Order: sequence, then structure tokens, then C-alpha cells
Amino acid sequence: MRRRSVLLAVPALMLTAAGCGSDSKTSDSAASSSSTPSGTASASGTPTSKIVSGPVPAVTAGTAFNQKPTIAKGSVTPSTDLAVKTLITGDGPTIASGDYIQVNYLGQVWSTAKVFDTSFDKGPYTNVIGQGKVIPGWDQGLVGQKVKSRVELAIPPALGYGSSGNSSAGIKGTDTLVFVVDVLQRFNAASSATGSVVAQNDASLPKVGTNTDGKAPSITVPKGTAPTKLVSNYVLEGDGAVVKSTDTLLLQYKGVVWSTGKEFDATYTQGALAAFPLAQLIQGWQQGLAGKKVGSRVMLVLPPSLAYGTTPPSNSGIPSNASLVFTLDILATL
Repeated sequence: MRRRSVLLAVPALMLTAAGCGSDSKTSDSAASSSSTPSGTASASGTPTSKIVSGPVPAVTAGTAFNQKPTIAKGSVTPSTDLAVKTLITGDGPTIASGDYIQVNYLGQVWSTAKVFDTSFDKGPYTNVIGQGKVIPGWDQGLVGQKVKSRVELAIPPALGYGSSGNSSAGIKGTDTLVFVVDVLQRFNAASSATGSVVAQNDASLPKVGTNTDGKAPSITVPKGTAPTKLVSNYVLEGDGAVVKSTDTLLLQYKGVVWSTGKEFDATYTQGALAAFPLAQLIQGWQQGLAGKKVGSRVMLVLPPSLAYGTTPPSNSGIPSNASLVFTLDILATL
């Protein structure tokens, strides 16, 4: 179905030199496409609706959590309000507005049972919820649910694609949409990588903390000269998909200057996750994160040539020709 451009916040320090110029229109944001049902709110804001419990069509097969479901055609007139039914109540944390959620979903048209999109065949989808990045029916119906829940939504046109519909997906402006959504994970500012601890035995390299409590890991920089080549090592090794150069990543990170150990940037101090296309970031990040596994914590040491060289961003606290050390938790791909 139609892919919508989503603007995701990008820490300006991490952008490539081309993206860091003061006259660049992309220095603070980057465009990414999402495959989840998404639409544009009206000029007056996102439409709101009361939430009712039904009706929703029956799930006739694939009824277990994270099984691809089969959903019956709607047999009665759908509600003009948003209908939300929790089919399986999870035991995980409650989703709040501003959280990133990772889900599997299947969507179909109420009146025909035509499936127009599903992630069950292509892998889970991750995006921020409650912030207007997905259709309003998702924003309103999934906030407050628990991780590991299966939720069925019957979304009226005003909370889906509006009166224009989505012609490329075969959705008319009068169609009520039906989704079954399995909430796999939630990510927010308190999230950490959850991989297995990897030994850090090289005394000539920085040592990074292995805590998984959502707090910033420590970075202990050794005395001595920084490496002249890129170092990219696991601190915690996850078991997720391998990061590709074309991926958009959801990260927690912290950066310090090798020579002083002084922190110059971190999501932990900002209280918000970072989400951006890897291809738009400084070379050290592009080379050091591609090939690593989602769910990992990675320690990078960047020589000046792969960071900012002689022209670091103004007021960044990064000296000229500085070697930089990062700890990065790869939470998900978007």
C-alpha cells in the first residue's frame, strides 16, 4: 500500500558533513518511509472519536498471538466510532503516547474482507505511536494497550484515510478498515539493548558498561593514543536482523571525546530516542553499524577522518581532529 514520508528527529551532530551545514534544510530531520497504514491529519488536527467495543468481525483462523490471522467479512453495519477489542491481553508494559512500538499486523476492508496490507509476511513494523505518524485509528486505539496483546480495530474512514481513501491500496473513502495488531515490543527513553555480554579484554580500548536499565552506560577511556582506524565491537550482542546500510535505526547512544572523556552528546540526557537513516550519518557510524545485529550494544572508536576532522560542528564541544568514542544500543529498525 501507499508509503508515507515520515519526518524523524535526527541529532544534527551525527549527520554527515553535507547535512550539517547551517543552510541545509535537512540538518535537523530526515525523511523515511513507513509501510504501516498511515495518512495525513486534517488542517484542524487529528480527528478524534469515542472508543466503543464493537462490532468487530470474527478472527476465524490464526487466533494465537503472532500468528497470521484470517478475519471474517463484516456481517453487520460497522460503527461510526472507533471500535477496539483486545483479543489477547498481554502481560507487558502499557503503551504510552510517544513510545515506539514494534508490531505485526494485518489490515483488510470491512465490507469485502480484502486484505490490503500485512507485516506477517515481511517482518515486524516499528514506529512511534500517538504522535500523528500513523493513521489516527492506530494512534487512538493502541495507546493504553499492553505489550504482548492482540488488538482488533475497526476504523471508520475519518480515522483512517478520510474521504479520499487510498486508491493504490484499493481503499475507498467510505471504507471502514479492520486490523488485527500484535504488539511485540515497546521502546522509549528507558529502553536498552538486551543482548548477551561480550568480553572486553583489550586494555588499549575503551570499556563500556553493560547495564540494561535504560540508564547511560559508562565509557572508560584508557590512557594512551587513540586507534588510527575504526573500531567497532560488540558490548552486548543481540540476536536480531543484521543492520543494512539502507536501514533507518532506532537508537540510544552516548558520545565522548577520547582525549578528555568528556560527553558531548547523548540520547540519555535528551530523554528521547534517536531515529534516523544510517546513510545520512557520519562515516564512522555508517561503517561501524552496518553488519551489526539489532538488539546489540556497540562500542565505536572513530578516528577524526571518519568523524568531523578539522571542522567539528560549532558549539559541539568536539575539538578539531578529535577521536570520538560512542556506545550505541541498536533497539530496532524502522
